[in-house]
Amino acid sequence: MKKRSIHFRLLLATVLLISTTTIGLSYMGISIINDFVKIRFEKRIQFLARYLALNAELGILINERSILDELSRNLLAEKDIVEVAILDIYDQILAQAGKARQGSFTVLETPVISKAPDEETLAFLGTKGVDERIGTIKLTYSTAKISKLQKKMTIRFSLLAIGFTLAAVLIFYFLSHSIVAPVRRLARSARKVAAGNLEIRVVPGHIKETRELSMAFNAMLDSIKAGRAALENAHMTMVRQATLAKQGEFSLMVAHEVKNPLSIIKSSLDILKKDIEGLHDNILVQYIEDEIKRLNHLIEDFLLFAKPMTPNLQQVELNAFLIETINRFELMFMDQSARLNIQTQIPRDFCNAMIDPDLLSRAIGNILKNAAQANAMQGVIRVSAHYTPEKWTMVVKDQGEGLDSKFISKIFDPFFTKRSKGTGLGLAFAQQVLKAMHGQIIAENDTSGAVFKIELFLTKGIS
Repeated sequence: MKKRSIHFRLLLATVLLISTTTIGLSYMGISIINDFVKIRFEKRIQFLARYLALNAELGILINERSILDELSRNLLAEKDIVEVAILDIYDQILAQAGKARQGSFTVLETPVISKAPDEETLAFLGTKGVDERIGTIKLTYSTAKISKLQKKMTIRFSLLAIGFTLAAVLIFYFLSHSIVAPVRRLARSARKVAAGNLEIRVVPGHIKETRELSMAFNAMLDSIKAGRAALENAHMTMVRQATLAKQGEFSLMVAHEVKNPLSIIKSSLDILKKDIEGLHDNILVQYIEDEIKRLNHLIEDFLLFAKPMTPNLQQVELNAFLIETINRFELMFMDQSARLNIQTQIPRDFCNAMIDPDLLSRAIGNILKNAAQANAMQGVIRVSAHYTPEKWTMVVKDQGEGLDSKFISKIFDPFFTKRSKGTGLGLAFAQQVLKAMHGQIIAENDTSGAVFKIELFLTKGIS
């Protein structure tokens, strides 16, 4: 059996309620009005009969039929009277008048009572006064008009009741539709959400209750969407961490397996250079040494990144530390210093923070090295620092091509690099160091190249 909707049930209940109420009220109204009209009509006929009986008393007493005939003809002028008859005490007709009968009719009999004389007359006659019947008035009247009126009134009441019922049903239909429509929209939206569409939203209606229901439904969808996004992010983080763990294990395995043979190759090459003259200047030997150095550097990066990050925190003045780190970097790249120009704008104020100097120095060195490579080991690198009472910020700007917007979210991922000789671990290591010290590193583009920002929280503010 098909289940009926709430809209149908409300409409059906309303039709039954309004119809029953209207029919009941109409029946009572019709009955009351019909009784009222009938009583008034009968009272009018009774009044005419009594009036005729009063006027016919004298005519009956003196047996003057001409008077009685005239009274009968006069009363016959009434529309509903079809026959008038005046009878004596022996029910003999003294006067009678009538007209054509049509439809239903009713007979009303009223006695003619002779009133007793007044007290003086009774005293004079020496008798007691007694009312007595001296005749009868018989009126025959038509009920066709009153029946027609009652029928007309019944029809009008019935039409009025039907009209009110239809109007009430129509009004309630639209009212019920306005209430049920938002619920139906919610049901349709819920089915779409169940199918996986979390982007759908319900338009709030104008009714307060359904509007609140729609807003609560939309808020629930927002919460579900946010929860799903958080769950997906957590899942991606777990996958990424698992991948990094596998990569770290693989890196350690490769580093340990390659490092010893590489050391043997390096030692063997040094021995050959001592024993064989002219080998120092051989271009192939130089290529071998360069590749050994590159492989050794790659292994050291692997080992450093895979090593658990446990910083040895100590309080350091950041501005002086940054100046010293830049100076060491310039000495490290002394052969390119003629073409590289590091411009600094670092305040001399004291900004203390809890950091690991060794790890942070390596992280800053990786960022500076990345900027130098972006500049093709020439041009200007701008390094600045500024602070607030809570935070210290270092900014490095290069003059390279900038960061590709498609890959800007991946530049801190391990092993991600676009350089042929890069390991993809320098920036990943820098981010790992900053996270270990509760700071952060941000990469973005500027009009003249890439920008890297390092942010650290101060421990004692500015002094």
